[in-house]
Amino acid sequence: MVPRIAAQEKPRFGRLPLLVVAIDIGGTFTDLLGFDQARAAFVQAKSLTTPANLVQGIIDCLNKSGIKAGAIDELIHGSTTAINTLIERKGAKTALVVTRGTRDVYIIGRGNRPEAYNLLFHKHRPLVSRRLTREIDERVLATGEVHEPLSRQSLEDACRQLAAEDVEAVAVCFLHSYVNPEHERVAGEMIRAALPNAFLSLSHDILREYREFERMSTTVVNAYIGPKVGGYVKSLKSELGDIGFRGNLSIMRSNGGVMTPEVATERPVAMMESGPVGGIIASAQVGRALGFENVISFDMGGTTAKASLVRDGEPTLAPGYHVGGYAGGHPVMLPMIDVVEVGAGGGSIAWIDEIGALKVGPQSAGADPGPICYRGGGTEPTITDANVVLGRLDPDNFLGGQMKLDAKGAARGIAEHIGKPLKMDTVAAAQAIVEIAISKMSLAVREVSVEKGYDPRDFALVASGGAGPLHVLAIAKELHIPTVIVPLFPSHFSALGMLVADERHDFIRTFYSDLANIDFKALLRVYDEMCTQARASLRHAKGAQEQISLDLRYVGQEFTLSVPVKFAQLKAGNRKAIRLAFDALYEHRYAHHSPEEPVEMVNMRLGVVGKRAKLRFPTLGKGKAAKAARHRDVYFAGAAKPARCPVYERETLKAGMRLTGPALIQEHGTTTVMYRRDECKVAPSGELIINVGGA
Repeated sequence: MVPRIAAQEKPRFGRLPLLVVAIDIGGTFTDLLGFDQARAAFVQAKSLTTPANLVQGIIDCLNKSGIKAGAIDELIHGSTTAINTLIERKGAKTALVVTRGTRDVYIIGRGNRPEAYNLLFHKHRPLVSRRLTREIDERVLATGEVHEPLSRQSLEDACRQLAAEDVEAVAVCFLHSYVNPEHERVAGEMIRAALPNAFLSLSHDILREYREFERMSTTVVNAYIGPKVGGYVKSLKSELGDIGFRGNLSIMRSNGGVMTPEVATERPVAMMESGPVGGIIASAQVGRALGFENVISFDMGGTTAKASLVRDGEPTLAPGYHVGGYAGGHPVMLPMIDVVEVGAGGGSIAWIDEIGALKVGPQSAGADPGPICYRGGGTEPTITDANVVLGRLDPDNFLGGQMKLDAKGAARGIAEHIGKPLKMDTVAAAQAIVEIAISKMSLAVREVSVEKGYDPRDFALVASGGAGPLHVLAIAKELHIPTVIVPLFPSHFSALGMLVADERHDFIRTFYSDLANIDFKALLRVYDEMCTQARASLRHAKGAQEQISLDLRYVGQEFTLSVPVKFAQLKAGNRKAIRLAFDALYEHRYAHHSPEEPVEMVNMRLGVVGKRAKLRFPTLGKGKAAKAARHRDVYFAGAAKPARCPVYERETLKAGMRLTGPALIQEHGTTTVMYRRDECKVAPSGELIINVGGA
């Protein structure tokens, strides 16, 4: 039977459409979470992801949930389609059109070598061959002045050559078009006319920021994934329409907001991390509601584990990242929520390397064949198999009893592949797998906190994902984090974040000037242009909010700090306030600053947030002592024998109830593992707030 969470006591709802549904496609599972305002109830469903046809996984979830597509008023969707297309290099045959003399910029990339002692190091593998890179006679200076007019003849010649090559996508990136995009606009019109079936990506539409290689790479990535991702979005709309869906469709984007399908089709690069960021948005909202302004979001799914920092109630935005890693990945310089990801999910495979050391991940069993215990044909032991052997997952009650796990098969697999080669018993081998995974995930949490100048002990850790609550308290103990929050619907938490996410669009413009000599009138004109562009993209324009920041640095430095500023400061030309904000941020990040050194501005950033109606979390009725549904033997690190642990069903817990570890709290999709001395209190809105013993 598909679980439906019944309406809880004392609901407090915002003004929402009657039925809102969020669907998140992960590497292993596709998750659905809906809120039915008429019934005052949540609906959840989970099905295995169908890689061959992702839309089928969505339809499977709708069928399991009992929701009729025609009844849905709004559907929000997050997917890994974009990033998988890039990583697996299954994108379109793409051409690149550039200013004459810059043909090799994209191939050469940067001259640095991040891994100096790696003998097998290689730079990024370009998505466009040199043969399909065409040079055009034109030149714009860094000031925006036209040095050489665009040669239509050279562009027509390039179009004929590319048409003969049957290219499926074209990226255009002219030198300094971030200042003056007129040549790119004309080129775009001519290419559309000559190659009407090709996907077109113009750099000034994607990223108006200096640094030619990064701008070129971002534009190429958008073109490379455009046909496949755009086709996916169109097929999603079409197939949902075929089963009766007539509501609004929104797509989650990497910056933590949502966008229309039309924007997603034009700028699919904005979808690169659209799945994982939903959980971070939800973590911020849950933290604020419970009085924890500073939290670390920790999401462990079937393939990877992700960590992100939320400070003062707001997720941390990064100016961009390298898909595939900094050393050899592809720069995508669009604002996105700062996420650190490691290959340690429930399906991550345990293996022994050539020198006999136990490793976990990054290879994953995924949804097909999956862990051994899923009975899908998997033969290699995973983290999920280890948790079954340790007694932390109930083989007879996984996913609310929808899926029976093969505990004996998991034990055999671990014994054969790990235990015997390392001369360990099965339980010790399973414990070793979990401990290695915990160490890897702890490093991810450290990377988003300690390495950014923040003490993780000053934050609460919010656990989500199907495997997050299983491991979060062990991670908290390792990092001495005193408080852990397990929210409602942790195994559907990314989908929950999509339900509460606002619409968001981010824009950037390079505006290079010494801070002491900034022409604030010219800067405000740029601001007005960005606002006009933002308004054209907004679906929820009423009450939209703006977030402005300036990228500043000391003169002579290469990289910048993004300093939040207010519109009033720009309008008043308040250099002093801007400088003080920069000094304070620099001091926090690097533990020093130089107030006498001159500062320069490089970029202006504008984030526009269109407010969607908010879902307000319901409250639980109060209860007295919690009663365990059953007891189960569970193995913990360092113990020779299993502990007899009480198992609580989460849906029976009421506000104010207190639990003491060791204990298991079981619910649809996940289990929270509490250790000795851990103390849990159920919040009025249903979250589990756990004081970590010994932290």
